Amino acid sequence: MDAISASPYKSMKRYVILIKRGVYMENIVIDESKWNLMIIGEGIDTTIISGNLNCATFKCGQNNNLSTYDTATFAVSGKRFIAKEISFRNTAGPTNGQAVALKSDSDFSVFYRCEISGYQDSLCANTNLQFYKECIMSGTVDFIFGYATAVFQNCTILVKKGLPVQKNTITAQGGKYQGRPTGFSFQFCNISADSDLLPAIKSTSTFLGRPWHPYSKVIFMQTYISDVLNQGGWLEWNGSQYLDTLYYAEYNNFGPGADLRNRVKWSGYHMLNDSSQARIFTVAQFISGDQWLPSTGVPFISGLGDQNII
Repeated sequence: MDAISASPYKSMKRYVILIKRGVYMENIVIDESKWNLMIIGEGIDTTIISGNLNCATFKCGQNNNLSTYDTATFAVSGKRFIAKEISFRNTAGPTNGQAVALKSDSDFSVFYRCEISGYQDSLCANTNLQFYKECIMSGTVDFIFGYATAVFQNCTILVKKGLPVQKNTITAQGGKYQGRPTGFSFQFCNISADSDLLPAIKSTSTFLGRPWHPYSKVIFMQTYISDVLNQGGWLEWNGSQYLDTLYYAEYNNFGPGADLRNRVKWSGYHMLNDSSQARIFTVAQFISGDQWLPSTGVPFISGLGDQNII
C-alpha cells in the first residue's frame, strides 16, 4: 500500500510497480484518482496479496457499517488499471459468508495471469469495462459477481467445496436496469472442480449462475465445461423471479457438462446456434476491446477465434 500511495495522481502515463515475491497480508484500496497504475508480481503462488475480512465475523450491515464490498482484500477504482502475475486471496473460508478477494470498479481495467481465490463472492467485477485473460478464479457461491461489462478469456474457473448441501453458483451478474450494457462473457475458458471438490463432485450441485437482479446477463461460449456442472445449467435466485427478464446463453461449448438437453426452460435462457448472435459478446463488440486493449500489451482474441491481436 505504501508503494501505491506514492504513485502519482491522475497520471496520463503508465506507472508500474513491481511487487516482489512474498505474501502481503494487507487490505489494499486504490481510489479513483490513481490512473494508469500497473502492478506486476513475480507469478501466481509467488506474489500473493491476502486478507480474511468477511461478513460472518465482522457482521456486514450491522453496527460497523461494513458491507460485502468492504471485505475486499484488493479494491481498485482508478481507471486503466492493469495487474499481471499476481494472486489476490481472501482466506476467510467457506463458513464465513461473503468475503471478497478482488473488487474492481476500474474502467478499461485488465487482469492478466492473475489468481482470484476465495469462497463466496471471490471476485466482484463491480462496474465499467473489464478484461480478464488467463486468470484462475475459484470459489463456491456467486464467486464472480457484480454489475460490470466484462470478458473473461482463456480463464480457468475452479469450483471449490463449500458447506454441506450448499449449491455452488459461478456467477451472480447484476443487471439492474433494462437496456444498460452490462454482463459477463466467458470465452475459451475451462470450468472444472478444484481438488477439494473432486471427492464430492456427485453430491454437490454446481450451476453457471443465478440472477442477482432483473436484467442479469451472462454467456458462456467456446468453453470447456466438465462434469462438475448440474445438467440444468442455471439456478433460480428466488423462485420464478427474473427468469423472463434475464439473458443467459450458451454457444458452442464442449465437454461432459456442455450437454444442453436437460437445460432450464426459462424464456430468458438461450441456446445460440448462430455465430452472429454470439459475436455480440466478443471482445470487439461487448467491451469495444479493439479500441483500448492494444495499448495494454495484453494478448486478446477479438472475435470468435478468427483474429488474434497482440
